[in-house]
Amino acid sequence: MIPNTACLNQTGVSEFIILGFGTLKDLHLLFFLFFLVIYMTTMVGNLTIIFLVVSSQHLRTPMYFFLGNLSCMETFYSSTILPRMLVSLLTGDRTISITGCVVQLYFFGFLVCTECYLLAVMSYDRYLAICQPLHYGNLMNDKFSIQLAAGSWISAFLPISIIIILMSSLLYCGSNEINHFFCDFPSVIKLAHSDTQLIQVLAVILSSVDIFPPFILTLTSYFYIIATILRIPSTTGKKKAFSTCSSHLMVVTIFYGTLIVVYILPKGDAHGDLHKIFSLFYTVLTPMVNPLIYSLRNQEVKETLKRGINKWVILKR
Repeated sequence: MIPNTACLNQTGVSEFIILGFGTLKDLHLLFFLFFLVIYMTTMVGNLTIIFLVVSSQHLRTPMYFFLGNLSCMETFYSSTILPRMLVSLLTGDRTISITGCVVQLYFFGFLVCTECYLLAVMSYDRYLAICQPLHYGNLMNDKFSIQLAAGSWISAFLPISIIIILMSSLLYCGSNEINHFFCDFPSVIKLAHSDTQLIQVLAVILSSVDIFPPFILTLTSYFYIIATILRIPSTTGKKKAFSTCSSHLMVVTIFYGTLIVVYILPKGDAHGDLHKIFSLFYTVLTPMVNPLIYSLRNQEVKETLKRGINKWVILKR
């Protein structure tokens, strides 16, 4: 490890500067309004789904229980990134303390891994419902549903905690500019003036353990789901079976599609803007469109929402 004297001839860093969209300063007000609308839409959409799942007897099923967990996760997820971005765009203050940056990185990593597990659990739930409908009630009971949801949150906790503990001992001096709109791991780690090889290797191993098994489970579940649907003789039966998982399949495609693109893009300053653009999809846009996809493509959610609105209108009269 590089000794502490490595920073003696350079200015110590106590805060980072998140460059964000610094090259487009004339558009910052427009960006602020754009992301403010996205944040408000995200909050309203996800909180509405949480309220419907908790309050409606019609949505007391494992599928909607997992959907409520996903919406809860995405509420925290958006609040980890967007409020800080909005303040920066409005005030022009792009600084963030090292502690604040590490905290943001911690919650971001934790929630991304949690989403991977929740999406896998939801795909497994759809697999049981479509491929083993006669045994679904026994296999996916309330106790097992709670265990799967709790396991999704807990499984993401330990790996990111190990990474953050190791990062707390890193030294930062010299350059303090993060070429991104939030504190992501590659951008922060490259600014460290300590030996980061161990942390980077552990990050690859632990993130692989947290991302690839859920991804493989999701792919496997949908392989069997699609194979089962194709064997249904009637067109009506196929449409009905596919309608129960089409919303989740769209969410999985958007999330993993953009995540994989960001992962395989070559690293370097030349691709910095591309990383920002594709990162916007899975960090900002996905939490907004998920509740819209589930509400617009799910008849039970739409009917529950209509009943809730009608009750509210009647009470207001």
